[in-house]
Order: sequence, then structure tokens, then C-alpha cells
Amino acid sequence: MPKYLVEASYVGDGVEALRREGGSARRNAVERACASMGGRLETFYFAFGESDVITILDLPDNTTAAGLALLVAASGKVDIKTTVLLTPEEVDAAVQTEVDYRPPGG
Repeated sequence: MPKYLVEASYVGDGVEALRREGGSARRNAVERACASMGGRLETFYFAFGESDVITILDLPDNTTAAGLALLVAASGKVDIKTTVLLTPEEVDAAVQTEVDYRPPGG
């Protein structure tokens, strides 16, 4: 199953909700959301810095990951950034891909 690095930052009412509900409740909510989409929460951490939360999710496909990201962003309580993660084996396969490509000016 594809893996996704999801970085999130609480904004506005999201910060107050986190304070009220606590960190474990937020982790559990993400875990339930992933499971409801046929996926799994691999890891969940709170962090200092640019992102408040860093997770790795196993989700069925990019469409599912996009659906989850859009739902979270639509809440207006969390800014979210999703990065598709590749295994070393996927990169091995990618470098073998032949493409008819001409770079600019080439």
C-alpha cells in the first residue's frame, strides 16, 4: 500500500480543539479516518516548528490520499501538506523508465 507523509498545522479553532480534546484524541481520530478509507496510520507525532503534527499513513491510492487531505483542509482548522513516499525499489524501477523527452533548448 502506498505511504504518505502528512504534515499538519492547527489553525484558529483547531488549536483550541486540540487543547480541549488532547493529543491522544487527535491521533485516534486520524487512525479512525485512515481505517474508514481502507488504510492505516503507521505513525503519529506532535512536533515543534513549522508543522504541529507529522504522520505516515498507508492509504490505498493517491485518490484516497487526496480525498482525506481535502476533507481535512475543508475543516478550516488544519493546514495540511501531503507528500507521496517512494520505496528504494520504486526508485529502482523509476530509473529504468524510458521516456522520449527533450529538455528545453536541447
